[in-house]
Amino acid sequence: MNVSSRETNSVSHFILMGFPSSPEMQLLYFGLFSVAYTLTLMGNSAIACAVRWDRRLHTPMYIFLGNFSFLEICYVTTTIPNMLVNFLSTSKSISFVSCFVQFYFFFSLGCDEGFFLCIMAFDRYLAICRPLHYPRIMTKQLYTSLLIFGWSCGFILFLTPVVLISRLPYCGPNIINHFFCDPVPLMMLSCAEDTTTQFIYSTFNSVFITGTFLFILCSYALVIWAVLRMPTAASKHRAFSTCASHLAVVILFFGSVMVMYVGPTSEHPVEVQKIVTLFYSVITPLCNPLIYSFRNKEMKAALKKCLWHRNTHL
Repeated sequence: MNVSSRETNSVSHFILMGFPSSPEMQLLYFGLFSVAYTLTLMGNSAIACAVRWDRRLHTPMYIFLGNFSFLEICYVTTTIPNMLVNFLSTSKSISFVSCFVQFYFFFSLGCDEGFFLCIMAFDRYLAICRPLHYPRIMTKQLYTSLLIFGWSCGFILFLTPVVLISRLPYCGPNIINHFFCDPVPLMMLSCAEDTTTQFIYSTFNSVFITGTFLFILCSYALVIWAVLRMPTAASKHRAFSTCASHLAVVILFFGSVMVMYVGPTSEHPVEVQKIVTLFYSVITPLCNPLIYSFRNKEMKAALKKCLWHRNTHL
């Protein structure tokens, strides 16, 4: 029993390989990801602040968008700062506890992102397909409840996978060929294969990703059908502009996530897994502010007002 206990607890930290390369390339990666992280923080903070300060944006659609932008800030902060430190570090180590904390927050916030995309799709469905009933249905009580649901559900659901994977025996090696604590390489490092945990984790991912994606597709299919039946071209253009930005974010996020987590991920080469993970964990949060503000006149006006207000107080 004592020997087993020592073996199980023998790994006190993990090594995150990240993107193995020369020191010069590590510095280049550091610069690129620093710029990407800074732009992500600036873009999403601008949207969140615009929604907070501009009373014209105090509607459910923009309140959801403001929360989604703040969620994106939290999401990228779970991985990129540690990645930047590792680019300049020679050890690239992360403690056992810190690794699973990162794992928990990254995937909990990722789940929350999926739920928020569902909530935003549901909001657009009500606004476009049930316009006369929208103010009566989407009350302050309902959208507040949806916000609480969107923020909390991922943290509740991902407790079980994190606890199960953290309880696996880790007795060495401790090198993770990734830039963050991803559960798949973590389970591969366990010195005892637990098919039950692997099955629960893969089933959870498949059900969550497929379920939320189908809900969003069905919502927007009904929205598009309603838009096509609108009598005026101006109404169609306005509705399509709003829905197009939402759908672009959905495709960016779910497209890359499905490649990684729906189906056997072991079939993908490690470098491909890293690139796909970068797509939904770095590139998508970076692009979201541009996508949501590019064709949205209200948001662009609010952002200009927000920047002008800030400059006048400097």
